[in-house]
Amino acid sequence: MSYVGPDFEPPQPRRPRRGPLTVALAALVPGALLGWLVYETVGGSGDGGGSGQATVRSSSPSASSASGAPTDDAKRPSASPSPKPTASSASAPAPASGPLKGKVVVIDPGHNPENFQHPSEINRKVNIGTNWKECDTTGTSTNDGYTEAKFTLDVAHRMRTLLEEQGATVKLTQDADRPYGPCVDERARIGNEAKADAVVSVHADGSGTGNRGFHVILPGAVHAGAADTRAIVAPSRDLGERVAGRFVAVTGSAPSNYIGDGGGLVTRKDLGGLNLSTVPKVFIECGNMRDSKDAALLTSGAWRQKAAQGISEGIVSFLRG
Repeated sequence: MSYVGPDFEPPQPRRPRRGPLTVALAALVPGALLGWLVYETVGGSGDGGGSGQATVRSSSPSASSASGAPTDDAKRPSASPSPKPTASSASAPAPASGPLKGKVVVIDPGHNPENFQHPSEINRKVNIGTNWKECDTTGTSTNDGYTEAKFTLDVAHRMRTLLEEQGATVKLTQDADRPYGPCVDERARIGNEAKADAVVSVHADGSGTGNRGFHVILPGAVHAGAADTRAIVAPSRDLGERVAGRFVAVTGSAPSNYIGDGGGLVTRKDLGGLNLSTVPKVFIECGNMRDSKDAALLTSGAWRQKAAQGISEGIVSFLRG
């Protein structure tokens, strides 16, 4: 997600956070908790740490296709005529049993692929507690035109498959099944109304060339207007640290070299999707679409499977405690 638009203002000044050790430690702890997972090697580009890493499922292209995970050629569903006010119901029923049985996970694929066709709708202002911002933005894209919206939906589909295999009930805030949106306030509301045990909003950044790596955005303590994040700050940090740790371990990607003090974690108070959440929630910027090296990863189906796996393992670790 580019830092231009409703939820993408530059982060506010903050106290120095923990350095690279944060992610390094986070990468180790969840690994011990995931001993029950199957260990496999994941192929594809960007494999800085795939060999021997814990996996939720096989990440080979053939296995993904056979089990329902999207492939490079997967196409998103066409948009329906009118917006839907609740989370997408397109996900298959969760398995009857599994280690995550009874847990609800909401995945928020950043931006809708059709937002660009609805400028007046996505530019209308909504209340995010601390102020008013536009409903949504179109997101960013690689220099070759691969959109953030397409990336986030593909990763969300892969995550849904992985998490449902573990017994979780998974809801998407949108599945390209509405003409635009949802707006940032509705994205938060979907997770709240689902009483989600964890919510992760998936994005990719649109920063300058040479800026590389991922970062996880955590909610700051906000108590203003309709926003009150005080109860979710601590569990959201726990969720974010575990997601960051597993993302490093599975994808081999390094924390951002341009934001987050090298630790891969950033706290913000200007995002409506976090400010209005009443359940543990984080954002993850999986890489910078405007850097050619990061773009090569983000456009690789094999790497997107790793990204989905790393994020999912972080969620699993958080939900299992």
